Amino acid sequence: MTEVQVIERVPTGVPGLDTILNEGFPRGGIHILQGVPGAGKTTLANQICYHHAAAGGRALYVTLLSETHSRMLLHLSTMRFFDAARLPDQVAYISGFGVLQDEGLPGLVTLLRREIAMRKAGVLVLDGLVAAEDQAASDTKFKTFIQELQTQAGLHGCTVFLLTTAKGQAVPPEYTMVDGVVELADDRFGSRTERGLVVRKLRGSNYLSGRHPFRITEGGLVVYPRVEAAFRVPKRPDQAWSGKLATGVAGLDTVLGGGFTEGTVTGVLGPSGIGKTVLGLHYLCESSAAEPGLLFGFYETESRLRQQAASLDLDLGGAIDRGEIEVLWQPQGENVQDALAHRLLDALERRGVRRLFLDGLGGFIEASVEPGRMARFFAVLVNEMRSRGVTTLYTMETRDVVGPGIVVPVSGVSSIVENLIVLRYVEQQARSRRLLSVVKIRGSSFDPALREFVIESGHGFSLAGGFEGAGELLSGFARDRFAEGRHLASPEGQ
Repeated sequence: MTEVQVIERVPTGVPGLDTILNEGFPRGGIHILQGVPGAGKTTLANQICYHHAAAGGRALYVTLLSETHSRMLLHLSTMRFFDAARLPDQVAYISGFGVLQDEGLPGLVTLLRREIAMRKAGVLVLDGLVAAEDQAASDTKFKTFIQELQTQAGLHGCTVFLLTTAKGQAVPPEYTMVDGVVELADDRFGSRTERGLVVRKLRGSNYLSGRHPFRITEGGLVVYPRVEAAFRVPKRPDQAWSGKLATGVAGLDTVLGGGFTEGTVTGVLGPSGIGKTVLGLHYLCESSAAEPGLLFGFYETESRLRQQAASLDLDLGGAIDRGEIEVLWQPQGENVQDALAHRLLDALERRGVRRLFLDGLGGFIEASVEPGRMARFFAVLVNEMRSRGVTTLYTMETRDVVGPGIVVPVSGVSSIVENLIVLRYVEQQARSRRLLSVVKIRGSSFDPALREFVIESGHGFSLAGGFEGAGELLSGFARDRFAEGRHLASPEGQ
């Protein structure tokens, strides 16, 4: 059997990017970093250089047509990865524009060959490939230049990054020559923009395909691998869980056949103000050192949740102080959908969370710039949480406060929940009452009876019995069957 050769990698040090690239760029290859001005090419290239230097290597950054070195270093000095102590021994900046103007592409190749050898550079960045292409007399001459760069890269074991701005060509000539192409963009979605990274080519290597969002932070680029690609196969083998977790609501465990089955996902659906968060707090406050809990929410801060829980006689604050529960609040704004998912999964892993209360799913939906991917996104995300043995309760808000219809905010809900509980308002005898209905419990028996529930200060969420004698409850307007019977029995006209 022929032994499979493993290609040596050059890690980028960019959070998330090495995951996408299968541990980094192939060593000794030539890779294009492409994007419009301001997309983040220069920041990414420098981040790679300083990470390489931090690992003991040397990097050479050659500019053709770009900002001056002093301006570049001024901007880089605001980034945490920048380390002035590595200049110029480990990270060196030189200009090749004068040589390109005077001696053309052959002169530039000679300069690069000499500098790579003299500085023993393991990484070379050529910033401004467009200027070199403009100097080429033909596509053939430009391909020859790329080929000579490949020869030097292979000879010295140097990994080369070419920075360029796309000219709108279908397939630029250099694409056929290089080993990798990574495109950075700042795409517009309605009134907002979101940065995205796509690997167009990575010769002889697997990588995560598709568009991956990223941000430029004080630490440089942070890339969030697209959930559907990164977790298409759960990171841990799935297993069937048989234990039950208490809901924290008296009587509800009996209705559910013993509580929530471990490793399952339960959706709580209902209109605003019905009590979804209160039910979730009851479930979360059953956490312990053996069953750590996490509240991942969008609507209320930790201080407000502490206050609300205390008014319901729930010891959320004490559990947080003891380290049994963590609250992660995501301010609503222009969040990145995949960034939220990775933050959630990282928090689950960090504390070995067993109870998750996600309040609410609408925060993920509002963060999405591609509504069409929501069903796939959630299906993959919840599969990953199941494989980790996390028992999840999340809330979904319905549009209408009262009415016969229930509109689920995500299509394909059966793929993202094993259990579904619906909370509704119902009008009966000029009074608004709250109704709980267990719609679905996968793989387990449950009591389908409609039950009233109440929320009281000092007591919280509790079941208050059924609606005997009432009909058409799910329409939102209950009818008293006994009253109707008396009316039908009375003589006509009386």
